[in-house]
Amino acid sequence: MRSLKVKMLASIVLNLIITGAEVLGGILSGSLSLLSDSLHNLSDALSLLASYFAIKIGERRANEKYTFGYKRAEILVAFMNSTVLIGVSLFLLVEAYGRFKSPQSIDTAIMLPVASLGLIANLLSVFLLHEHAHGLNVRSAYLHLLSDTLSSVAVVIGGLLIRLYGVSWVDPLVTVLISIYILREAYEVLRQSVDVLMEASPELDLRAIKAELESIPGVKNAHHFHAWRIGEEEVHFECHLSVEDMSLSEAQRIIDEAEKRLRKFGITHVTVQLEVNRCEPGLLCSGRGQA
Repeated sequence: MRSLKVKMLASIVLNLIITGAEVLGGILSGSLSLLSDSLHNLSDALSLLASYFAIKIGERRANEKYTFGYKRAEILVAFMNSTVLIGVSLFLLVEAYGRFKSPQSIDTAIMLPVASLGLIANLLSVFLLHEHAHGLNVRSAYLHLLSDTLSSVAVVIGGLLIRLYGVSWVDPLVTVLISIYILREAYEVLRQSVDVLMEASPELDLRAIKAELESIPGVKNAHHFHAWRIGEEEVHFECHLSVEDMSLSEAQRIIDEAEKRLRKFGITHVTVQLEVNRCEPGLLCSGRGQA
């Protein structure tokens, strides 16, 4: 984790430097695609900074107020990052439309060196975070960097085409292609983060879980299922099990066995409520969210 934090801080510094260079280069050269790349780099730096603090907050222990801990701080940041990306992309699409209607001359002597420098910095940032890009929080920041790297490639290619053939419409075209790509990637992160925040049920085979629980000796019926995520990797599950009247030690055996069997479905925390004479064998009980 310490290695990740150091790499994130290094990437933040890189992106802030490139943001300043591309803003200046975009203004001097008149390149919209270079300015769009600078906005992406700025959002990269902000998203990395937010992700860094989310990781720090997420390391705090649970307390009386936040009994589940602070893991959802990372999901909140993923939600904010993806939302900002979508907003920036829509803004750039509008700006690109204006450039198509009123093309502007571009000084490629300034645009190309600055764009190349941005590409190198983005490639380095992507390399630093690649091995850590599996969680929603870091992944959302990584997608910022990856999308900006691709946009830098497009800006460099666009600059070469403009310099060689004088086709100024390539600049807004590159901006449109970059924006569409980012919209697609950001939507997926946004969708997943909203699912977690809204406590949508994880992708679990509830029928298979029901069959597994009802195969435990002593269990007559499994029902009243609820599943949700606290963070990206922490899945909570609760259910009711209808059993025969039995001793407390025997009841504990059933609870322990249920928890053991549910782990193979990726469930990390289980709450089991045992019931006697509330459900007929093989039937479902009434109630919200059952299987």
